[in-house]
Amino acid sequence: MRPPDGAVPGDAVDGPAALTARRPELDALRLAVVLGLVLFHAALVFDASDPDFYVKNETTTEVTTILAGLAVVWAMPALFAVSGWAARRSLSRRSPGGFVRERLLRLGVPLLVATVLLLPFPVWVRERTREGSDLSYAELYRRFFDVRLEPAEAPFVVQGEHFESGHLWFVVLLLAWSLLLALAAAVLARVAPRVVAPGGLDRVGRAAGRRGAVLLPATATAALCVPGLEQEYAGWPRWAYLGFFLGGVVLGGDERLRVALRRDAALAAVTGGVLFTGGLVAFLAADAAASDAFTAMDATGVTFRVLFGAAGWLFVVAILGGLDRWALRRASSRTSEATGRGTEVYAYLLAAGMPLYVLHQPVVVGVAALVVPWRAPIVVELAVVVVASAAVLLVVYDLGVRRWRLTRWAFGMRG
Repeated sequence: MRPPDGAVPGDAVDGPAALTARRPELDALRLAVVLGLVLFHAALVFDASDPDFYVKNETTTEVTTILAGLAVVWAMPALFAVSGWAARRSLSRRSPGGFVRERLLRLGVPLLVATVLLLPFPVWVRERTREGSDLSYAELYRRFFDVRLEPAEAPFVVQGEHFESGHLWFVVLLLAWSLLLALAAAVLARVAPRVVAPGGLDRVGRAAGRRGAVLLPATATAALCVPGLEQEYAGWPRWAYLGFFLGGVVLGGDERLRVALRRDAALAAVTGGVLFTGGLVAFLAADAAASDAFTAMDATGVTFRVLFGAAGWLFVVAILGGLDRWALRRASSRTSEATGRGTEVYAYLLAAGMPLYVLHQPVVVGVAALVVPWRAPIVVELAVVVVASAAVLLVVYDLGVRRWRLTRWAFGMRG
């Protein structure tokens, strides 16, 4: 049976008309990012640059900061771009209203369930292990939902002293961007049918025929980073993710853009690498001057953010185009689909994407809270946190989510 389409971890990426072929390389990219988040959040326990994580080891290191920087510049942007790519195809199959209903079920329901059942736990662990509080879980739970509305923080309009969206900020943003996309599609269908009809992106498709054209949105992502980066959203400003999402929507609308991605992947990789290296130099210079490169409006901070923002889009282009080239070569060289145990495991994990994303951070925080008192070497503790968290996640998913219709629905799975 063909995996469902959509735009969240665990969905398969398909498309209409000439783009209906499966895109297994994008499925694999999304799964790799989701699984990598277990390692990423486990590493934050030992990271010297993030003092606010829920659990903190007594000994920290700058090594995790450097490794995290290599990941944050492309990982979540790529996830939003692939989500936009898939949302474009999902909209081609259903009305804007149908798309909204599907997004509310696949994103809104897990967000609500996790907010009620999971998100208070990491906050309570932080209160107990880092703040030295003897606050009971019941009392923290009550305070967690002492909230107010702050429209200026859109789309994170629900705010509170203890309330937070935690790792589900991705789901909040993706749901918000999806609803905006549905609204735009509904309006455009009425006032400018040619824009959303087949061939409506013809001008964009022709423009992409020029070498390097798909690299130009890097200027937009760079500009969106100038006001400042938001560390709580994996180092990117929330509105930059809208840029990546919309970029994926446009890229998913025309086969010529897919060709352009393949053609310019190497150029994007080289250019992105140069800009990222320059940004790293600026970041280190700001750090040496005791300046906050994420927010400072001095020349060094702005330079870092501009180079970082541009490199992010270029790396997304390089990854999407490079993976597509690899997938096409692989498809042309094989005569049948791979079979065997490895394929079964991959399909199992692919279906688990959304539940694993929703569950992973509370599990990592709980495991880390038990491990850091050991005062073992960082490498040992990190390995234990990663392996134990992965094992707990798989057990909880397999026994508590996958087998039951209600829990499958609650965690965004189909069927």
